[in-house]
Amino acid sequence: MSHEQIHQHLSNWTERESTAEAMIPLIGRLYRRNNVVTSVYGRSVINQSVIDIIRAHRYVRQVEDSELSVHDTLPILQAMDAMELGRGHVDIGKLAVKFRAIGGDLNEFLTQEIGSIAGLYASQSEEDAQNDTKDIVLYGFGRIGRLLARILIEKAGGGNNLRLRAIVVRHGGAENDLEKRASLLRRDSVHGPFNGTIRVDAENSALIANGNFIKVIYSAGPDQVDYTQYGINNAIVIDNTGMWRDEEGLGLHLKSKGVSRVMLTAPGKGDIKNIVYGINNDWITDDDKILSAASCTTNAITPVLKAIYDEYGIEDGHVETVHSYTNDQNLIDNYHKGSRRGRSAPLNMVITETGAAKAVSKALPELKGKLTGNAIRVPTPNVSMAILNLNLKTDVDVESVNEYLRDIALHSELQKQIDYVNSTEVVSTDFVGSRHAGIVDAQATIAAGKRLILYVWYDNEFGYSAQVIRVVSQMAGINYPIFPKRVRG
Repeated sequence: MSHEQIHQHLSNWTERESTAEAMIPLIGRLYRRNNVVTSVYGRSVINQSVIDIIRAHRYVRQVEDSELSVHDTLPILQAMDAMELGRGHVDIGKLAVKFRAIGGDLNEFLTQEIGSIAGLYASQSEEDAQNDTKDIVLYGFGRIGRLLARILIEKAGGGNNLRLRAIVVRHGGAENDLEKRASLLRRDSVHGPFNGTIRVDAENSALIANGNFIKVIYSAGPDQVDYTQYGINNAIVIDNTGMWRDEEGLGLHLKSKGVSRVMLTAPGKGDIKNIVYGINNDWITDDDKILSAASCTTNAITPVLKAIYDEYGIEDGHVETVHSYTNDQNLIDNYHKGSRRGRSAPLNMVITETGAAKAVSKALPELKGKLTGNAIRVPTPNVSMAILNLNLKTDVDVESVNEYLRDIALHSELQKQIDYVNSTEVVSTDFVGSRHAGIVDAQATIAAGKRLILYVWYDNEFGYSAQVIRVVSQMAGINYPIFPKRVRG
C-alpha cells in the first residue's frame, strides 16, 4: 500500500470525526429545545461522543446491504433543525437510508416523513408551560432502581415529562449513608460510570444529579411517607424492592399522601395486570392504580414469540433461560430457602425454576398452556439468553425467518422491543446497556420443517429497565410519535 493510500485512510477518518462533531450540537439542540429524540437504527446518539456516533452508523452494515455514513445523516439533522419540530422520536439513520434510495429534494422528503410534527415547537412550549411534569418516586434503590434513576435523569435533560423527585430506602444505619448511595449510582461494575455529575446535599438529604434535585427519604414502610411535605403530588411510585407483589401489599403505597399509581418491577400476583410494553400496553386504563412490568425474561421473549406466532403460528414449545446470577443468590455456599440457590453463584451453573414461560400468557393469551420453561443461572453478572425451542404450524427455513425477524426489528411496531444481530463473533458482554427487550442472534437460528430454535440475548437489567420506563411513560400520558412511520405490511 502506498504512502498516499495510507494517508487517505487517516484523512477519511478525521473527516468523519469532523462531521460527527458537527452533528453533536444539532442533536443536543433538537433534544433539549424541541424534545426530539434522535437515533441511528435504534442506537441513541444523544449525549454520545464522536466515536459513539460513528460506531452507531457503523452498526447499520449488519442489518442493511450497505454502510451508512455520518455524511448521510448530517444534512438530515441540519434540515430538521430548521423545521421547528415538536416532540418525537426520529431515527435519522433510517431516514437517511430511505432518502438515499429514493432521492429528490431533502426538504420535501422530510416534510413527507416527519411533517406531522413540523412547526409544533411554539405550541408545544405553551402547552408544556401549562402542564406539570409527572412526579416519579423510586421505592428501593437496588440494581433496577439505580438503572431506572440513570434513565430518568438522562431523559430529564430533554424536558421529558417524567421527573424523578425522590428515592425511598430503609436507613442503612451508616453515618455516610447518602455518600454510599451516591457512590453506587456514580460507579457501576457492570454498566460503567454515571454519565454526568452527582453531588450529595447532606443538609437536605438529597442527591443532585445533573441538576436534578432528588430527595432521599428514609421509611420503614410504603404507607408511612407523606410525599406532599416534599412538594410531591400525584406521583407514580415504582416499587423495585420485590417485597410486595400482590394488590394488598402494593396497595399500601396508595395510602401515602401524594401517590396516585404504583408500578411493580417484578411479576405481579393475582389480578394485577402484567404489562409487556409493545405487546399488551393497550390494556392500561386510567382506572389501573397498580400495574406490573412482568419480568426481564418475559419482556425479552414475548415480543419475539408474538412476531413468530403472527407469521407462522405456534403449536407448543419450550423456553430455556441461561440467566446471569442475581442478588437473590449467594456469593459463597450458604443457606438459601430456594433449591440449589444456596450454592456459590460465581462458581456454579445452577438449575432453577422460572415462571417466565407461563407468564407469557398473561400478556399474550394466545400462548396459554403452550409453553414450558426452565432456567440455568450462570456465573456472569449481567446479560442473559433465552433459547426458544418452538414447534410451528407452518414450515420455515433459516433464511426466511431471519429476514422476517430483521424486518420486524427494523420496521415494525416492535422495533423498540426486538433488536437483531448478524455476527459470528458477538458474546454476552456486547449487549450490556442494550435498551431493547431482546436481541435475536441470527447466526444461531436453527430451522427444519416446522421446528424453529431461536437464541435471544437480553440485558436483564438495562433492557428491562427501559421497558419499565416505557410503561410508566404511558401511565403518565406521555406519548412520543415515532418516525419514520413505515411498518411491516
